[in-house]
Amino acid sequence: MLKVDSVNKSYKKGGFFSKERQQVLKNVSFECGSGECLGIIGESGSGKSTLGRLIVGIEKPDHGNVLFDGKNVGNRIVRLGAISAVFQDYKSSINPFFTVEKAIMEPLQVQNKNQIENQNKIDNLLYQVGLDPSYRKKYPHELSGGEAQRVCIARAISTEPKCILLDEAISSLDISIQIQILELLKELKKIYNMSYVFITHDIQAAVYICDRVIIFKDGQIEETVKIEQLKDVQSEYAKKLLHMLITF
Repeated sequence: MLKVDSVNKSYKKGGFFSKERQQVLKNVSFECGSGECLGIIGESGSGKSTLGRLIVGIEKPDHGNVLFDGKNVGNRIVRLGAISAVFQDYKSSINPFFTVEKAIMEPLQVQNKNQIENQNKIDNLLYQVGLDPSYRKKYPHELSGGEAQRVCIARAISTEPKCILLDEAISSLDISIQIQILELLKELKKIYNMSYVFITHDIQAAVYICDRVIIFKDGQIEETVKIEQLKDVQSEYAKKLLHMLITF
């Protein structure tokens, strides 16, 4: 379903007139199947979030392709309603001048669906993420971190996408809230039969929700392993990284 094929990405290094570039992603290739939760684990600066931006079409690769059902995600029509995202910074993810209702309605309006149906759908979406209809008229500043992230999740699932990118989606939350959000994500995955690309530095969270994990190092895939075989990673870097993350 989602295929990242020989992707490279670099950025300008230095001033505006500099020709020097820093390579961030180097020949990255992998697939995420229908209904799968694929984890991407790596240290800060390893290129995980850059990869996430390419997957949702925010940026384009220098070389290679990101394909969804065989079509390039650079085409907005390909990803419209089919790929959603939930990011780490829930505070900036919602327009501060939007009510919860308007924030959730935004992606539905882009799809030009029936407005009455959309209004009716909002209550159901709020219930599904553990909130009640009284939240419809609240603004972001009136929400706790956990509530705001639940609203972001409701917005992400509103179009019933086939795939959601979760980029450090729980890392800014308290531990007890993290567990609640992970439980919610597992439940929603079953309801909608979605795929997740779960970018994280939290190995415990990855173990809890993922089917496979990609271990990322300096913009490259170091190793890919099924969750149940995580203790059997082969590379020295993977062993060191997992030990560091578990004992952190």
